[in-house]
Amino acid sequence: MTNSSHSGSTGKQIPRVLVVDDEPDLRELLELTLVRMGLDVDSAATVSDARAALAKRSYALCLTDMRMPDGSGMDLVAAIAHEHPGTPVAVLTAYGSTDNAVAALKAGAFDYLSKPVSLEHLRQLVLSAVQSTQAAPARAGEGGTQAVAQSSTLDRLLGDSQAMRDVRALIRRVSRSQAPVAISGESGSGKELVARAIHDCSGRRTGPFVAVNCGAIPEQLMEAEFFGYRKGAFTGADSDREGYFQTAAGGTLFLDEVADLPLAMQVKLLRAIQERSVRRVGGMAEETVDVRLVSATHQNLSQRVTQGLFRQDLFYRLNVIDIRIPPLRERAEDIPLLARHLLSQMAPQLKLSSAATVKLAGYTFPGNVRELGNILERSAAFVESDLIDAQDLQLAATEALSSPSYDAAHPSPERAIEDAFSEPAPPPGVLGFSGSLPEHLDRIEREVIEKALAQTRYNRTAAAELLGITFRQLRYRMQRLDIS
Repeated sequence: MTNSSHSGSTGKQIPRVLVVDDEPDLRELLELTLVRMGLDVDSAATVSDARAALAKRSYALCLTDMRMPDGSGMDLVAAIAHEHPGTPVAVLTAYGSTDNAVAALKAGAFDYLSKPVSLEHLRQLVLSAVQSTQAAPARAGEGGTQAVAQSSTLDRLLGDSQAMRDVRALIRRVSRSQAPVAISGESGSGKELVARAIHDCSGRRTGPFVAVNCGAIPEQLMEAEFFGYRKGAFTGADSDREGYFQTAAGGTLFLDEVADLPLAMQVKLLRAIQERSVRRVGGMAEETVDVRLVSATHQNLSQRVTQGLFRQDLFYRLNVIDIRIPPLRERAEDIPLLARHLLSQMAPQLKLSSAATVKLAGYTFPGNVRELGNILERSAAFVESDLIDAQDLQLAATEALSSPSYDAAHPSPERAIEDAFSEPAPPPGVLGFSGSLPEHLDRIEREVIEKALAQTRYNRTAAAELLGITFRQLRYRMQRLDIS
C-alpha cells in the first residue's frame, strides 16, 4: 500500500481518496491525477488491503476496480455500504460493460468510470464525491443553511402516511449517489417536486436544476434543444447556443414525460449518457458534460419497451433507481393535511369545515394533488364566508363522472366513437349527416376530444392518456381542429 500525503498550511482537513486496483500502472496514474488535484491518496491492490485501510481512517471517496485477486469491486461496494455508509464509492468498469455499471449503481455505488479512464471524467467524479462528503456534516447538523434548504424541500412533500415516509427516506438515500433516477407516478402526483428534492438534497444543490418537458418539444428541434448548436448550423441559427445538457452542467437535468421521446432521439440520448459528452448540431468536437439525470413519466415504460416504443438499453440506463409516487387515493390519510396546507397558501383567511374535510377524504382524486389544488382554488373563489363547507367543494358533478348514470348520458371517448359509427342505417339515398365525410369525422373527433378534456379538467396529458394517444398527437389534433 502506498501513501502520498501532504498537509495544508491553513490546517484545513485535506480530503483523502482510496484507490483500489491490482494494475500498478493504472493505480499510479490515478494517484498522480488525484495528488495534482490537491488530494491525499492511499492505494491498495486487493479487497482485503482496501478494507483494512477503510477500518483505519475515513475517506472522501473510494475508487475501485471491478476485478481484484481476492474479490470483486461489487464485494467492496457492498462492504462499504454496510460498514462505512458515509463513504461514496465509484467503480472502474471495462469499456461498454453496461451491466456491471448498472449493477454497481443499484448496489449503492456513487458513480462509475469506464476504462480506458478519461482523466476529465475522473476529475468531475472526484469533485462531485468530495462535495457530497463535505456536505454531509451540514446535512447532519441542525441550523445550517444547507440543512434548512434541504429540510424545506422535503417538507414540501407533505404526508404522514407510510408511503410518503418511504418516498422521503428513499430521496435521502439516492441523493448521496450520482445514479440516474426514474420517477413514476400518475399525472398531478408531484413528480417534479420529487426531482427537485433529490437535487436539493444532493451534492449538486449549488448547481442548476433544469426541467425539460420531453413531450412539448417538436421532434425536428429536439437534438438542437438537448445538445445545442453552432452558428450557421441551420436557417435561423445566427449564434452559438447551449443545449439542456450544457445548461445543466454541474447540476441536475430533469426529463419529464421521457416516454414521449421519439426513437431517433432515444438513440442520441443513450449515447450522451454512455459517453458523458455531446456534440452540438453543426459542431465537430465532443463536449464533456457533467449532469445527473432524473427522469419521470406517468406511462408504463416497461410496457412501452415491450411494444417497441422505448429502447430497452435506454430504459435500463435511466431506471437504475426507481421511485414510485403513490396516487392520492392510496394515501387518503394525507388528504386533510394537504388540503389545509394548500388552502393556507391560496387564502389564509379561509378554513375547511369538518364536513368538507370528510368529503375530500372520501374522494378518489383522479388528478391527484393537482386536482385537489384546483378544487380548493375554485371553492375559495366562490365561497361567501370564511368557512368552506362540503357543498362549496362542488364535488357532486365530478363524482358523477364515474357513476353509471353519467356514463350512460356522457359516454367515454371510446364509446362515443363506437356510437358514432353504429347509428341506425339512414333511409336509402340519405347519408344521415350534413356536409362531407371529412367534415362529419372532424365533428366527431372534436366532440370526443372536448369530452376527454372536460372529463380530465383540461389536463392535456391526462386527456391524451384517456384517448390512448400521445401528448404530441393530441396537441396536433387540437391545433388542426382549432380547439383552444
